[in-house]
Parts: sequence; structure tokens; C-alpha cells
Amino acid sequence: MNKKIKSFALSILLVIPFIYSYAQQKTKAAASNWRMQPVHVPTRWAKDVSPTNVLKEYPRPQLVRQNWQNLNGLWQYAISGKDADIPKQFDGHILVPFPLESALSGIEKQLMPDQLLWYKRIIDCPSIPTNERLLLHFGAVDWQTTVFVNGRQIGIHTGGYQNFSFDITDYIKRGANELLVKVYDPTDRGPNPHGKQVLNPQNIYYTSTSGIWQTVWIEKVPAIHVTSIRTTPDIDNSVIRVTVNVSKENSNLKVKVTAKTNGRIVKSVNGKTGTTIELPITKARLWTPDDPFLYDLNIKLLQGSKVIDKVDSYFGMRKIDIQKDEKGIDRIFLNNKYTYNLGTLDQGYWPDGIYTAPTDEALAFDIKAIKAMGFNTIRKHIKIEPARWYYHADQIGILVWQDFVNPPHGLPDSSKQIFENEVRATIDQLYNHPSIITWVLFNERWGAYDQKRLTEWVKLYDPSRLVNGHSGELLYVNDRLRARADSPYISSDMVDVHSYPDPMAVPYLPGKARVLGEFGGIGVPVPEHEWNDLQGWGYIQVTPMELVGKYEIMLKRLKKLEIEGLSGSIYTQPFDVEGEVNGLLTYDREIIKIPINQLQDVHQEFVPRMRKGVLNPESSIAENVNINDTDQRFPELLNEYEKGKRDSAFLRRLTLMAHRKKDKINATKISNDYIAGLKEPYSKKNLIFIRQVTQTSNDSGFKLFQSNPEKVNAILGGNAAELKIKEVIHQEEIAPYISDSNITPDWDAIHKSIISKYGNLFEEYVLGQQMIYYINKKDWESFGKYYVSYFEKAVMHSDYNINNVSWYIFLYINDPKILEFAVKVNKINVENFDKTAEAHDTYANLLYKLGKTKEAIEWQEKAVKMSNNDTEIAKNLAKMKKGQPTWH
Repeated sequence: MNKKIKSFALSILLVIPFIYSYAQQKTKAAASNWRMQPVHVPTRWAKDVSPTNVLKEYPRPQLVRQNWQNLNGLWQYAISGKDADIPKQFDGHILVPFPLESALSGIEKQLMPDQLLWYKRIIDCPSIPTNERLLLHFGAVDWQTTVFVNGRQIGIHTGGYQNFSFDITDYIKRGANELLVKVYDPTDRGPNPHGKQVLNPQNIYYTSTSGIWQTVWIEKVPAIHVTSIRTTPDIDNSVIRVTVNVSKENSNLKVKVTAKTNGRIVKSVNGKTGTTIELPITKARLWTPDDPFLYDLNIKLLQGSKVIDKVDSYFGMRKIDIQKDEKGIDRIFLNNKYTYNLGTLDQGYWPDGIYTAPTDEALAFDIKAIKAMGFNTIRKHIKIEPARWYYHADQIGILVWQDFVNPPHGLPDSSKQIFENEVRATIDQLYNHPSIITWVLFNERWGAYDQKRLTEWVKLYDPSRLVNGHSGELLYVNDRLRARADSPYISSDMVDVHSYPDPMAVPYLPGKARVLGEFGGIGVPVPEHEWNDLQGWGYIQVTPMELVGKYEIMLKRLKKLEIEGLSGSIYTQPFDVEGEVNGLLTYDREIIKIPINQLQDVHQEFVPRMRKGVLNPESSIAENVNINDTDQRFPELLNEYEKGKRDSAFLRRLTLMAHRKKDKINATKISNDYIAGLKEPYSKKNLIFIRQVTQTSNDSGFKLFQSNPEKVNAILGGNAAELKIKEVIHQEEIAPYISDSNITPDWDAIHKSIISKYGNLFEEYVLGQQMIYYINKKDWESFGKYYVSYFEKAVMHSDYNINNVSWYIFLYINDPKILEFAVKVNKINVENFDKTAEAHDTYANLLYKLGKTKEAIEWQEKAVKMSNNDTEIAKNLAKMKKGQPTWH
């Protein structure tokens, strides 16, 4: 090595420790500044989360080794354009593994489909001996992940719910190493399975999550090591079948598989890797929800007589199938015994972590709470949980119906292969968990295709479980059939009906169990425990007092259906989720809406072994709801307000009460006090609330939107400020004068009043209202006049659909000047805003009526082509070519 090279190498060695030390200092500084973003209803576990305390538990209980390092904590992050290179600067720090959109990430930003999310972290690596490898593991990253180590791309993974790993041994050096992760996630705008995540959540859809959302960790393993195991219990033959897969096959490899209980060896068998090894388990203690007994499993990988790798696992001895009961009814049997599946629909969402539970204790709590209420089944709805959730389900003892994550609606061909790859990966990932007894292929036909083929493929790939291929293919809403497939339940083990709100009878099909895959959905908002107090949603709304009686009536109906042949039912749902308030517990898990003892009592009719109190090791899972805390308290709370009570939560609640009571005077007065006390009135959450409660020009919200519309629009998007101002102006200045159809409004007076109060900016709004008024009156001469007046000012930012309004010009106006003006307006429309066939058709017809036949035919031909030969559009083209009028 020459002197220059030696000098350069030395400088590198000196710089690396400096960079690593500098990175450590930056991370420590960021840790001291990290804060969870504000959450209206945080869970009790959020306070336990910090940059040094983030989901520390071993993340893979089915394949345990001791030599591992958790990488959860603060990472640098950046958001860039979709086509951007690796960023030179980062935006700040994010708490991994909480999704970017969550409060616990410390960021709470929405990743858009045209953006990338970047993560960076410096990791310290020891030297790796030649007979060992270093693996980098990700629990889950949503959706497409590219990983770089020290600037070199090491791999790409696609799939938002499946774990994946990369061998990074050949890319690292001793000491500081840069780990970089690039994530692309189009949410519901791409070909990817995305579950209930959408960019604009409403009703049954929720906030999207992007990026790393499960534990990241590194693990040192032997060069030849166990990569996976597969365990299949067979209680009828008293064996557990085990397959051990390794990183590199070798004729000299053997595996020793040992089953234990309480440290005592039950059976130990030697065999070959990659083959099925049978361990006899005589007098097996069977796994059930009443007795969730698990055997320990020890795997040793031998090369000759030397142990080169060892992992620990576990298994449960259980069987699930469809059998006939003593009356000849096809039912669900667990361990050759009829077992009613009394379940609830668990979405797996959290107010502070969204997709990611704040702590492992929180993750287990949900299962414990559901079982404490007397259920023995959870339908995990269109989400795959971290491995530790299923580990807790195995230990606590709950039956699991596991949904696959649905492909997108309007399925492109590329989505089908993506979906099928993820189905296979999901089965492989979760195969060993005894709690999972059913795979649910499609829900209510969301993205459904090739159901027969796919149902049969899942059954063939995993014959140890039931397959519910068509959940909710029959859907009842308020006792009326709403949807039906052409050939329901082909090849499925179940006939599955969804029925809201009340349970309905399920059709009989030979050889299939009958189940209610969803029912219930009774909405009960609980003040001060709502994710969004502006949007409470359920299939029906009742008071807390009414809920108990309604639920008991439903369960009596359910018992009658069970006697007639029903084998299972899934109640919607255990916890409120965002805008849905139909949970038995609130979203923050703090309030239970039916006392726990009453739930256990009514559920004993279905799950008799679940005795009162047995399932609840804690004194209480949640506080009972106050059944009297409803809007009937408005006079009482108003009296407290008048006596001087002014805390923010109280004012917010009282504002909404006043609005629901239609008490406009107090609504304005109280909301003004609430807004005056806000520290950050221009935060997005506060502006959404202010927009909702602003109804008069005397409201503080109106003045806030009027004084700074640019700032409001930048936060809420579009012309949110102007739209709210126009809404109020309409209600106060226009609506009172046009409500009586027998009175002609004095538009000049209305015009002068609005201009004098709000300025010329709102003149075009009045003109637009006049235009619409005269359409409704079918006064076409006046309509034409105000069409011109309005679009002279507003063509580039119209409040109205130009195509729809202009069609009336085509039909009823003959004045050439107005037609000429309408042609200009619609040319702007088709060139800038509306690329539909209908807009082209309107433009062509206006040209034709004006006498510009040749140009009209050219545009009409474009419209026909765009519409795939729509009959009406094609008829208009034929008339134009024959010189016939198209406006009669």
C-alpha cells in the first residue's frame, strides 16, 4: 500500500467514528425533544412510550433466538417526490415503528401517492466471523420497501403486512453503518391490498398508515441456519408434524425436534431438514379457549454431531372442521366437539398508533378484554397483526378468523397477482398459530374475483383450517336483502351472511356451517371519549341505557338461530374505531358501554364454560358508561357554563350540544368562548371543528375564515374558507328570500346587502345564485342573462359544474350572443377542467346550434370515441351529419 492510499484509508477510519458519534449526539438531542402529537382520546398506554421504550419485546415468538438487537426508536425521516433521489437533508426524527400518520410517530403527516418516505439510521455492527451472518428483519412496512446499507441497494420487498428479511453481512463494516429505507405507499390509489386505509376516511374506512409499522431488528445467525418451521397438529393420530427449513441444504445436516412441557421432555425425534417429522404426542392436552395449553418446541440443527443452530418455538394440539351434530346439522367442531364461535369484529386500530399498538401490553389487552366480555372468537378484520398478537391469542385462548387483506376495487390485472402473493405469504407467516382456525378470503365481495379457484387453492394450501371464501355475500340491512352474488359460497366451508343491525336466518347448504359473519353495529357515542365528536356513526344510534336492552334482544334472537343451526356469529364491534361509535368499548379502551357482568351473563348461553369473572384477571377492564350522560343534560351543563365553567373540553361538548338542540344563540356564544381559548386555532383538527360549528356571521369561526382565507385554505385544502363564508352568506342573506316559491326575491336588494357587508369578492356568488334560481324557475331569458354575468367572472373557478349548467343553454337559449359566449366557456372547460365525453358532447352541441357544423362534428366524433359509442352521444353525431337539430 503506497503512502497516499495509507493516508486515505486512515482518514476514512478517523471519519467513521466521528460520523457515528455525531449521529449519536443528534439522536440523543432529538430524543430529549421528541413529543407525541396531540390526541383527543389517547389510550392509557401512550404515556409509557418514549424514544428509549418502544416495543422492546422479542418480535417473533414462533422462532426465538437470543442473539438479536432491537432497532426501534428514533430514526431520521424525509418526505420527497416519487421520482426523487436519496435526500441530502432529512426533515427530522420519527419514532419507529409507529406509522408516519400516527401521533406516536411524533410526526402525524399524510404520505401522498406521489411521494416517497425515507428513513435513515446509523447502526453499530461488530465484526462478523466467516461462519456467521447478520440478518436485518422488518415486521411490516407499508407498502413497497427498498433497503440500502452504506449507500448500496440490498433488496426490495412489496407487501404492507408481511414480514421480510435481508442478509446484510456482505454490505456492512465493523462500527458505524448507514441503514436507509425508501418507502412508496399509494394507499387506496394503487394496485396494493390496503384494507380499510383510505386517504379520505369516511364511515367504514379509516386513516391510512405509511412506512414502518412493526418492529425492526437485526439478528446474528450461523451461516447455515433455520429459516422457518411449519407445525401441523393431528389430534386424531396423536402426532405433531414438523418441517424445518434451512438457509442452505447439506447432506450432512440433521435436525433434532423436541417437544416439552414445564421443562419435561414429552418426545424427541431426529430427522432431515425440509422433510416432515412426526412427533408422537400421546394423551395430548388439547388446546381450547378454556384451556389454551401450549407445548414448548426446541429445534436443534446438527452438522454431524455438532449443534450449529438452535431455536425455540411452541405448538398447540387442536383440530378444526365441519361435522354433523347429533341432529344431523353441519356445525363447526373444535377437537371433535361442537363449539359455537361467539365472536366480535376486531379492526386492530388505535387512536395514538393507528395500525401499531402503543405497547405489547396494549396489544394483549384487546384480546383479554374481548375474552373477558365472554366472547371466544375474534374475527381479525382485513388486517394482519404483528406476530406477538397471535402469540397472545395462542396463550390467552381465543379462536381467530383471519381475514386476508382485500385487493383494491376496480381490480387491475396487476393487483390479482399481488393479492395472491400476499395471501400465500400470509398463510406461511401465520400457519403455526393454533388460535387461527379460519381463513376469510373476501369480505362482501370487495375486490372479489375467481372465488371458486381461490377458495379451493387456500383449502389445498392449508387443509388444517376452515376457509370462509365469501363472507357477507348475502347482506341484509334493516331486514332487507341488499346484495347477492350469482353463485354464493362455492367451495367454502361456511355460508356467511352479514345482517345489520339484527341477526337474520342464514340459508342452509349441505356440508357447510351457517354463520353470521357480521351483525350489530349499534352506535353509542360517549362524550369526551370520541375520536371525532363531529362524526359518530353506527348502523343505528341509541342511548347507553337503550343499548343494554337492544343487545339482549339481539342475543335472544341469536340463540333461537343457533338452535335452528347457526354455528357462529361476529358482533360489530369490540371497540369504537375513529368515526364509528358502535364498539362495546370506546376507542381509547376507557369506557365499557354494557357492564362486564351483564355481557358475560348473556354470552353464557353460547359459551357456557366462560363463567362469570373467570376470564378477567384484572379488577376491571374499563369504567362503566354513565347511562345518564346524554344531551338531556344540556340545561344542567348550560347552568354550569353560566356560572363560569370554561374548561376547553366542557366548552367543546356544550357547543355541540347547543347545535344538536338547535339553540343558535347559545351555540354562537359558547363556541366563541371555546375558539377564544384555543392555543392553536389554525391547526387542522381545530379548523375542522371550527368549520363544522360555524353557522352565522356572528360566530368567531366566520371572522377567522374571513380574515385569513389563504392560511385556512393551505391547511384544509381547496377553497375551504370561501366555501364556508358563502354557506353562511347563503343562509343569512339569500335562503330567507327564496324559501317561499310564491314571492319573487328582490335580487337588487340582496346584491347590495351582500356587497355592503362583505365586499365585491362575493358579487359573483350572488350572480351564481341568481343563475341557479332562474334555472329552477325555468325562466330561461333571465337564466341566460345571469349565466353570462356569472361566468364572465367565475369561469376559471366556478362553484358549479360548467357542463351541467351549459346544457340548459343548449336546450333553451337561442340568442346567438349567449350561445357564442357559452361556446367560449365550454372550450375553456374541456381544455382545462372536464375531459369527459359528456363535456365534449355539450361543447359540440353548442357549436352545432350556433351553426359551426364542421367544428361541431369533429368534437362530437371525439365525444363518441371517448364514450365507447354511448347511444345518445352517437345519435347526436348522426343528426349533426344529417343536418337535423339535436335540441329537440
